[in-house]
Amino acid sequence: MNSTIKIFEKGEKILREKAKEVSAQEIKNKKFQEIIQKMEQVIAENEEAVAVAAPQIGEGWRIFAISEWAKNSEARKERKEFKNVIFINPKIIKTSQRQKSMPEGCLSTPSLFGTTKRAEKIRVEALDENGKKFTRSASGLFAQALQHEIDHLNGILFVDGATGLSKIEKQKENNQIK
Repeated sequence: MNSTIKIFEKGEKILREKAKEVSAQEIKNKKFQEIIQKMEQVIAENEEAVAVAAPQIGEGWRIFAISEWAKNSEARKERKEFKNVIFINPKIIKTSQRQKSMPEGCLSTPSLFGTTKRAEKIRVEALDENGKKFTRSASGLFAQALQHEIDHLNGILFVDGATGLSKIEKQKENNQIK
């Protein structure tokens, strides 16, 4: 299923710009709450979406949403409902020295997949959708997704450092390309 929210794709300027920090006062602003709702809608409407950053929907702010099911691959397979975690002004405060090469794709580079090398474990500090500071440790797919989204906020796409890039054709449904 495709999102009803426009996803900005590679080649669009906003994806290469460093996103702006959001002040604690602005977080409760209706505009930022609407951005958060749009990002959550993108995750809900796209089966392949694990997370989405504000620049991917045309908003140049340091905000992203990530599905909690990124922490649990079995739940992901079953598409169980999980809430999204909102990261505002995220900063990586610790990374493991060990890195792992992992397959990766992105809504902003549809049909392109490759292998990226990411830290196996990370710790991120951010504000939530209410402006409350929190710290989150992650490993596996969750750590990979956090690093991928923080890259988006810095104007970096996964294809910039990926190896073995390949194009996957979109699935055909009723003899029509989706």
